Amino acid sequence: MSVQNRTKLCLLSSAVALLLPSVTVQAADKPKLILQITVDQLRGDMPAVYLDKMGEGGFKYLLNEGVIYKDAHHNHANTETIVGHATLATGALPAVHGMIGNVWFDDKLQRLVYNVEDSSYPLLSANAGVDQKTELDPTQRTAKSSGRSPSNMLVSTFSDELMIASNGKAKVFGVSVKDRGAISMAGHMGKAFWFSKKSGEFVTSSYYYDKYPQWVSQWNAAQPTKKYHQASWQLSQPQKNYVFAAQDEQAWETNFPGFGRTFPHQYGDINHDYFNTFLTLSPAGDELTLDFAKAVVNNEQLGQDDITDYLSVSFSSTDYVGHMFGPSSLEAEDNMLRLDRTIANLLTFIDKKVGLNNTLIVLSADHGAAEAPAYLSTLGMKTQVVAPKTWDKKPAMQALKRQFGFDSALIKSYFHPYIYLDRDLIARRKLSLAQVQKAVANEVAKFDGVAIAVTSTDLESGQIPQDYLHTLVANNHNSIRSGDIYIVLEAHRFVADMEGLTVAATHGSPWGYDTFVPLIFAGFNIVNDTVYDRVSTTDIAVTLSATLGIKAPSGAQGKILNKVLNQTM
Repeated sequence: MSVQNRTKLCLLSSAVALLLPSVTVQAADKPKLILQITVDQLRGDMPAVYLDKMGEGGFKYLLNEGVIYKDAHHNHANTETIVGHATLATGALPAVHGMIGNVWFDDKLQRLVYNVEDSSYPLLSANAGVDQKTELDPTQRTAKSSGRSPSNMLVSTFSDELMIASNGKAKVFGVSVKDRGAISMAGHMGKAFWFSKKSGEFVTSSYYYDKYPQWVSQWNAAQPTKKYHQASWQLSQPQKNYVFAAQDEQAWETNFPGFGRTFPHQYGDINHDYFNTFLTLSPAGDELTLDFAKAVVNNEQLGQDDITDYLSVSFSSTDYVGHMFGPSSLEAEDNMLRLDRTIANLLTFIDKKVGLNNTLIVLSADHGAAEAPAYLSTLGMKTQVVAPKTWDKKPAMQALKRQFGFDSALIKSYFHPYIYLDRDLIARRKLSLAQVQKAVANEVAKFDGVAIAVTSTDLESGQIPQDYLHTLVANNHNSIRSGDIYIVLEAHRFVADMEGLTVAATHGSPWGYDTFVPLIFAGFNIVNDTVYDRVSTTDIAVTLSATLGIKAPSGAQGKILNKVLNQTM
C-alpha cells in the first residue's frame, strides 16, 4: 500500500471512529522531535548481551518499549563509518549517495580524498584542524584541508526533506565526536558539530555558520574536557561481575603508549598531546557528545513548538574501543555498560525537555563489528590477517608487469577495499583498462585470504554473478569514485594495519558480523513489538519520512516499515 493510500486509510479510520458514540478518539499529532541515535560499530546482538548488568532507562527502555527489528542489515559491501552513516541518513545505497568509503581516489586531484573534506569551508576554530602528529585515524590524515562540509553526498537526507517540508523552520542538528558522524546526518541543510581532538572543543565549519553561536563559544570556553584532567577510565562495576573479568590484558590488544591495555586507563594531563585522543578511546568521548547534545537542545529550543525538529547523536566510543581492544574484551564490556548509562541519561533529559511521548526515537549503527582475529584463534577458529601491500611484489604480479610492459608498480595503491591501478600508464601503453583490470583481478583472487575480486568494468556492464556478495559489491559501486578492483576478503580474514597502527579488530566487510546492526524505534506512539523479518538500513529514512507525511530523500531505495508506520499514524 502506498504512503498516500495509507494516510487516507488512517484518516478514514479516524473519521469512522468519530461516528461511534462509545469510542473516544484523540487525533495523534506529529512528534515534536525526531531523535536519531547512531552507535558506531554496534553489532546487532550487542545491546542485549550485557542487559542483566544494565540499569533502567537505556537499552532496557528501548528493548522493552520499542519496535525491535532483530534482523537488520546494511546492504552494501564496504561497512565503514561514512558509508553506513550516509546510508542511514539518505535511505540510499552507496552507489547512489556516493559515500563509497571513508576515502577514495580522486582522478582530478590525483590523490586520496577524505569523505567530508572541503577546502571551501574552513573550520571556525583556527586551532582545531587535524593534528597530523597525533591523529590516529588514517582516513583523517588523508585530508589535505581541515575544511568540512556535506558537499560530497550526492543526494538529500531525511533531515533535508524535513527542512524542505517545513519551509526551513525545522531545527536540524547533528552531533558526534567524528566529523563524518555529525555532518552526514545533519545533511545539506542542518547544522553539524563534532569534537576536535586537537583543541578539545566541539567545532563546526563556515559551511554552517559565519561565526559560532554565542552559546557554543561559551560552552567551549568552559573547557568541557577539564573534568578528565588527571582522571582515568575505571571499571563501573566490581571486576568480578564482568564476563571478561579475567582477561583485562590480552596480547592482541593495542598497547597505546600512555593509555595501556589494563584498567585503569589514565587520561593524564590536559596539556598532553594525546589527552583528547585518550578521551575518544574511552566512554568519555560519548559523555562529551551527550553533554554537547544537551546544550544543543537547551539553547536551540528543540522540540518546543509545533514544527518537528531533528537531532542526530552519533556515539563513537564503541568504535574506537572496538578497534583498540576488540569487541570481546573487558574494555568493550565496560564501555557498553557506560554507553547504556549515557543513553539513559540522554533519554531522561529528552523526556524532561520534550517528552518521550512527543519524541520518535530510532537507534541503529553505521556498521557491525568483527571479533579480534587472535581472540577467535583462542576459541579454535583458524583466522589470519592479510597484507595487501605485499601483493604487487608477488611472482604472479611480476609476470603481469612483464606481460603489460610495466616498469613500475602495477597496483598504484591499495586502500581497502579498493585496488587502484596506474591508469595514466595504462593509457600511455595504449592498453585496454578492462583487460588489465581483469588480469589483475584474476590473479589477486587466487591470493590467500581473498574471496572475490571484482572489476569496475564488470560492475558497470553488469557482468557479475547475481549472488549475495556480488550484489553488495555492486550496491557499493559508484562509477566516479570507486576503485578499479573491489576486494572481498574471506570471512574472518582481516587487514589489521591501519596505516602504521596495528589494531586489535576492524570492520569493513560484507560478512554478517559487519552488516548486522540493531534497529529500534521507540517513543512517540510506539508499542513494544519484535519483528524477525529481514530489513535494511535504507528503510529508516523512508519510514521517518512516511511518519511525517513528507517525501522520501531523493535517492532513497528502502521500503516503509509498516509496523512503525501503523503505530505512528
